[in-house]
Amino acid sequence: METIDSIPITKIQRASKILQTGAKVGANYIKYYGDKVVSGSDKARKKLDEANADDVYNGLKKLKGSALKVAQMLSMEQNIVPEAFSEKFSLSQFSVPPLSPPLVNKTFKSSFGKAPHEIFERFETKASNAASIGQVHKAGINGTKYAVKIQYPGVAESISSDLALVKPVAMKMFNIKGEGSEKYFKEVEEKLVEETNYLNEIKESMFLSEQCGHLPNLRFPKYYPEYSSDRIITMDWMDGIHLSEFTARNPAKDLKNKVAQTLWDFYMFQIHNLKKVHADPHPGNFLVNEAGELIVLDFGCIKTIPDDFYVPYFELTKEENLSNPDRFAELMHEVEIISTADSEQHRKLITDMFHQILTHFSLPLRTEYFDFSDSRFVEKFADLGTTYAKVLEEKKINSNRGSRHFIYLNRTFFGLYNLLNMLGADNVRISSEPA
Repeated sequence: METIDSIPITKIQRASKILQTGAKVGANYIKYYGDKVVSGSDKARKKLDEANADDVYNGLKKLKGSALKVAQMLSMEQNIVPEAFSEKFSLSQFSVPPLSPPLVNKTFKSSFGKAPHEIFERFETKASNAASIGQVHKAGINGTKYAVKIQYPGVAESISSDLALVKPVAMKMFNIKGEGSEKYFKEVEEKLVEETNYLNEIKESMFLSEQCGHLPNLRFPKYYPEYSSDRIITMDWMDGIHLSEFTARNPAKDLKNKVAQTLWDFYMFQIHNLKKVHADPHPGNFLVNEAGELIVLDFGCIKTIPDDFYVPYFELTKEENLSNPDRFAELMHEVEIISTADSEQHRKLITDMFHQILTHFSLPLRTEYFDFSDSRFVEKFADLGTTYAKVLEEKKINSNRGSRHFIYLNRTFFGLYNLLNMLGADNVRISSEPA
C-alpha cells in the first residue's frame, strides 16, 4: 500500500485541497444536468453519486482527519444516501494510506521526545491498519504485545477549519439546507474534539470496559497510560479477526447468533443503563477471537445521552404511542422534528413520513426476538429515506429536522442494525429495558 510522507497541516494547504475537491463536485453537477436530459434522471443521478463519492474520497483521504471523518459520518447518519457513498466512505474506517516510517518516528518524538524503538523493545513501523484519525502499530515489551495507535499530525488542530471548509461540500452532497444546520455541525465538531483527545479516550475506554466487563462473551483490551499521551494510545494487542472477515468465513449459524447477541446486549446495556454509548459501530472496531468472543476496540467516539432526549426518543418507539396520534405529535415536538413554525400542511406531511420511518425503525424494539438476516429490513431505510428527501425537496421544506442528539444515536442504531444484518443474525433476543 502507498504511504504518506507528509500531511497538509496549515489552513491554506488544507483549504486548497478541499476547495479542489469542491470544484470537482461542482463540475460533476454541471455534467449531471446534461446527462439527465440524455439518459434520464435515475441513470444520471447514479453517475453523479459515483463521481462525487470517488472525487470526495480521493480528495480527502490524504488530508486525513475531520475532513474525511465528517464525510464518512454524514453518509452513515443520513442512512438515505446512495450506495456509492456508503461503499466508498466505509474505506475511511481502516483502509486509507498510512504514514511513512519517517513520519511515524517524527510524530512519536513530538509526543514523547523519543523514537518508538527507544520505548518499546519491538515496534513495527509498518502500520497494521490506518483510518481517518489515526493508525495502529504492533509493539512489545517483555513478551507483552501492544497495539499503539498514533494520531495523524495536525488532525486535532484543524478540526474547526476543516469543518468550515468541508461544510459547503457536505451540504451539497447530502441535501442539507443552511437554516438550522449549524447545531448538527457543532455536535460533530464537539465529538471530533473529544475523539482526537486520546487521554479522554483512555478514560472512556477504561470506564466502559469496567462497566460492561460483566457481560458474557465480551472482551476488552487493557490500556497503558504510561505509554500513552494526548496523541498516542497504547493498549493490549488483541488477537482476532474483524467482523467482516469473520462473516466472510461463513461460520456456523449458532456462532454467528452468539456473536450477534453479544453485540446487541453490549449496546443495549450502554444505552439503557449507562446513558452513554460507543457510537462508532463498524466492523473495524470489533474482533472475534478463536473462542468466539467479541472484542471491542476504539472508544474514541462516545455519545452521552441526556435524559430529556433519551425519554422521548424511546417513547416514540412504543406501540401505544405510535398508535396514538396526539401523543405521537407531542413526542415529535419534544425531539424537535416538528415545530410551531411549521404550517399545518407541512406538519402533517412530516409527521406522516416520520411515522413510517419510526414504525419501521422500532420493529426490533417491539418484539421478543428479531431476524436481522432479512436484508429487506435494512434496505427499506434507504427507500424511506430517499422518498423523504425527495418529498421535502419538492415541497421546499427544510430537511434539517430533529435534535442534534439524533446524529450519534441514529448512527449507533443504524450501524448496529447493519452489523447484525452482515452477521446474518436471525434469532436475536431483544431487551430494550434496563438490565
